[in-house]
Amino acid sequence: MKLDKARQKFVDFLKRARRASATILAYTKDIAQLVEFLKEKKITDTTHVSRADIEAFMAKLSKNGYTLKSISRKTNATKTFFKFLKTEGITKDDPASLVAHPKFETKPPRTLTPLEYRALRDASRHDPRVNGIVEILLQTGIRISELANLRVGDVVFADETKEGSLYIRPIEGHPERTIPLNKAVEAAISKYLQVRPKISTSPKTKPAVAHLFVTKSGRPFLIRNIRTVIDRYFKKAGITGAKVNDLRHTWVVHHLSKGVSVVLVSKLAGHKRLSTTERYLSLIKEKAKEEKVKLEEL
Repeated sequence: MKLDKARQKFVDFLKRARRASATILAYTKDIAQLVEFLKEKKITDTTHVSRADIEAFMAKLSKNGYTLKSISRKTNATKTFFKFLKTEGITKDDPASLVAHPKFETKPPRTLTPLEYRALRDASRHDPRVNGIVEILLQTGIRISELANLRVGDVVFADETKEGSLYIRPIEGHPERTIPLNKAVEAAISKYLQVRPKISTSPKTKPAVAHLFVTKSGRPFLIRNIRTVIDRYFKKAGITGAKVNDLRHTWVVHHLSKGVSVVLVSKLAGHKRLSTTERYLSLIKEKAKEEKVKLEEL
């Protein structure tokens, strides 16, 4: 099979498998880059690719200045691609099976200090939408994709009979779950809802299912735009070397350091494996003696 056709089949497979959008985008670019390299070597068919060809591709990436981490990701994409081709019967052999990942040291997750996340709060305080986003990410630890997918009806405010909560919809293979809300995040969401653009809905559309965070024109606030605006406020707050996902890291480490059960943190974070949560334990200098079942406000 021609490499271009095989590449498209692979992309279609990733979409059917509901892989994360970021993964699909990255793998699509990685395999397109591999196919282009092979074409330069006059290789256009999947059956003509050898282990040496793949290793030559990785060597060229290294020569062109790609980091070991980037090359490792491209290696993983390549391995997944050829494993798919073999599983589908498109090829008999898997030339990528013996290709080794480059060894590199994985840096520990970046977490914000109390001084940093307070500065971020102060910087965004006069922008209700951004402040609401910051508080949700910081106080619930949800992913940015999950935040962009929130609906107005997913927020339940506390009253005399119940605690506040946030319903997280299943997305891109991540599980649905309900996370408790504290007063700080409830106040931020409530303040944003007061200025949130009014959106006209059709009789068939209930206002509660409209996206929580929207643009001035009422369109859903996209992930890439959320990243951009948070990065801007990081700079405004004087925070360097931080990314949006570091708010999630901060939430996990904060609660583990306060003695909240690893199992509970893992469940609320939506981690598929407990081991993912346990990796954060190495960042905690002093382990709490007793496990708590209630979250604390940051």
